[in-house]
Amino acid sequence: MKTTGHAALGVAMLLLTAPVTAADFPSRPVRIVVPSTPGGALDVLARILAPRLTARWGQQIVIDNRAGAGGIVGSEIAAKAGADGHTLLLVAAGYTANPFLYSKLPYRTPADFAPVTVLGWAPNVLVVHPQVPARNVKELIALAKDKPGQLNFASSGIGTSGHLCMALLARSAGIELVHVPYKGAGAATAAVVGGQSQALFTATGAVIPQLKAARLRGLAVTSAKRVPSLPEMPTVAEAGVPGYAVDGWYAMLAPANTPLPVITRIHADLAEVLRASDVAAQVQAAGFEINPIAPAEFARYIDGELKKWQAVIRDAGIKAE
Repeated sequence: MKTTGHAALGVAMLLLTAPVTAADFPSRPVRIVVPSTPGGALDVLARILAPRLTARWGQQIVIDNRAGAGGIVGSEIAAKAGADGHTLLLVAAGYTANPFLYSKLPYRTPADFAPVTVLGWAPNVLVVHPQVPARNVKELIALAKDKPGQLNFASSGIGTSGHLCMALLARSAGIELVHVPYKGAGAATAAVVGGQSQALFTATGAVIPQLKAARLRGLAVTSAKRVPSLPEMPTVAEAGVPGYAVDGWYAMLAPANTPLPVITRIHADLAEVLRASDVAAQVQAAGFEINPIAPAEFARYIDGELKKWQAVIRDAGIKAE
């Protein structure tokens, strides 16, 4: 029986549009869009994982650094990519704050993305200059209430994790602090070490040397539980602000409508790679904790983060520059 040209074309189109299955994936190189410059936390995670995923999938992993506009440039690229698992996106916790910091985004959060998993958790730590007369969170809150608007804090920029952590603390404790944004975490930390600013929320791994050298005083970590790298330091909730919890996180997303079997496959492979002893050692040495939660759980977590940061950003009147 002969096949007409139209029928052959129809079969070809059907094959081209047939959904990708877990067994088919990956059929070509996989691009991981990193919406930041090389050397940052997202880039570090991508480069730890890439060789192991290449070996596991038999396809090259291409890391595509697309920095700009607080992660928006890279996120837009991924949102508009094909939904077949061959383009993936790494994001940080700011992903759930951007919809409320910017008046308009070139994509919809979370509708244009499919959650895959969290690659690493990295809570922040609240630190102060040693001359600040506060040895715990309660004393810092009391000091701020005694001198409203006179205590200042540094951050790596408007709307960054450290800024939002402090805004949440101020909202929860009913205090007023003056925000001094710097260009990057290094400059913000240096300002507190040098005494130009008095307090800072920043990544735990970044300030452990300063804490050990007593150039900074640590007061509390932002996570719901204490962290292994600072086991003696209480959480903010333990230290006097009940219900306070902020987990710094770095995660993988896929474009919306990526087939669920492919999402499930990617999550399972990532979880196994992350738990391999050599990879886990590298990830933990970089300052991250490992708990690659399932896509459905991650979706619920994102919903909670969106609601939390919407309220904080609205009440504090924060807008990205």
